[in-house]
Amino acid sequence: MSLYVDIEKNLGSFCLKAKFEAGDETISLLGASGCGKSLTLRCIAGIETPDKGRIVVDGITLFDSEKKINLTPQERRTGLMFQNYALFPNMTVLQNIRAGARREKDRQKRENMVQSVMENFGLTEFASRCPHQLSGGQQQRVALARILVSSPRILLLDEPFSALDSHLRFMLEREVRHVIRRFGKTVVLVSHDRDEVFRMSDSIAIMDGGRIEAIGPRGDVFRDPQTRRGAILTGCKNVSAIERLENGQILAVDWGIRLNVPNLKDDTTAVGVRMKTISPGPGENGCRCRVVEEIENPFSYTIMLEPLNTQCTVPMGWELLKKDWKVLRGEEMEIHIPAEAILQLRDQ
Repeated sequence: MSLYVDIEKNLGSFCLKAKFEAGDETISLLGASGCGKSLTLRCIAGIETPDKGRIVVDGITLFDSEKKINLTPQERRTGLMFQNYALFPNMTVLQNIRAGARREKDRQKRENMVQSVMENFGLTEFASRCPHQLSGGQQQRVALARILVSSPRILLLDEPFSALDSHLRFMLEREVRHVIRRFGKTVVLVSHDRDEVFRMSDSIAIMDGGRIEAIGPRGDVFRDPQTRRGAILTGCKNVSAIERLENGQILAVDWGIRLNVPNLKDDTTAVGVRMKTISPGPGENGCRCRVVEEIENPFSYTIMLEPLNTQCTVPMGWELLKKDWKVLRGEEMEIHIPAEAILQLRDQ
């Protein structure tokens, strides 16, 4: 199975230009609200029509503006799960899932498919209930079962966990990962949650302003998000603009400190430092800082640091375990930033 997307859609104040490919894997579109993630899914599913471009799934062209191809959503056989699950409220669980199997004309085969998917998703005991009688997790299972019983070519998940509390989200993520493995084809997941994306995905595409800024295996994208927006979306809290100095050094303008950054790229306009990569004590890229705030988290502290004798305009955040901060706690302290921990970023 493979997916190829290269589309453009102009909505006046917003223009989507999305281009990416995926194989038999889960690829996530990670971005803030309004960046074009869900619009991309709707274009793949055939709910929205791009102005130009191509969409191909497993060698079957779903859309091609030059060749005037635009298959209907039914012809595309894409399994799109909406944020609100879009179950039929006046139908039972059994009837909802049967609706997903309507493409199969053989009545007995259709019923076997329905019963099999209900057993696999643990829904048999809820067969006669309506959606409003189910929990959020049960509704999600019904929505997935209804999609998969239709034998889709590709699975599209639009913020599938956004309405769930953290415990239920964790449990259902595990279930969905098992479903994805059994599905064995291309899955496109849309989310603004970096942790969810990391746990669920093989590849990640970072979207901003209707464009994909970075794409690659999940580990590579988190190690090198490439852009300022990509760093923020992957959880980097410390980002500063830079000025280039002599001898390969830079000035991190927001923090007012000089840093050595080996192999500085020509297009680097900012640097990022993840909060957990700052180290205590002297070392390369070291500075003495004043503690301006302690923020207590359930299992750690976030310490806001302001380098001394600098033009610091934005404090740096440093996260460390509670037991470690109890040992190090003070009004001032020496810290250092290993060169390999510095992210080189461009504006776009």
